[in-house]
Amino acid sequence: MLNILIFGPPGSGKGTQSLNIIKKYNLIHFSTGNIFREEIKKQSKVGILAKKYIDKGCLVPDKIVVDIISKNINSKNETKGFVFDGFPRTLRQAEFFDDFMNKRNTPVSLVISIEVEEQELYNRILHRAKDSDRSDDNLKIIKNRIKVYKKQTEPLIKYFKAQDKYWPINGMADIDTVFNRITNVIDNYIENK
Repeated sequence: MLNILIFGPPGSGKGTQSLNIIKKYNLIHFSTGNIFREEIKKQSKVGILAKKYIDKGCLVPDKIVVDIISKNINSKNETKGFVFDGFPRTLRQAEFFDDFMNKRNTPVSLVISIEVEEQELYNRILHRAKDSDRSDDNLKIIKNRIKVYKKQTEPLIKYFKAQDKYWPINGMADIDTVFNRITNVIDNYIENK
């Protein structure tokens, strides 16, 4: 089973590249952002609670995220693997996730981190805001989301480097070029598995 985590700050292209990966490798996509936006749209209990955090550019608490991801994974029995976009975001989530996946005998295969310069992140997100109705795509919230990413998610780099699963990808290029860089890593992993 191929289980890939996609890392990167807001605006790095995680969502776009995740969709490319699932098409090429026939995997299931889990985007915590999409899951929570769907819950918000349904005005579920989880959605209402998550919205309070998302609207401030803060992370949804670990317990809520872990519960919803576990539930979604357990509902997918027949698959070649998963692409996790935006999860885990904290060390605690990563530790839980490793334990959960190892108990299923489906450990994390690769962690791909899309690296983009900070000013480019602002440019991309503000451009995206013109085309989307996402409430978290404004300058104040973007700045907070990037700050939260640096503080809470970047420490996961060290965690996954220690497992020899971490692969940084230069995201300062067009979508196809970045995707080719990603597929080189994935194909190399598959060939040497």
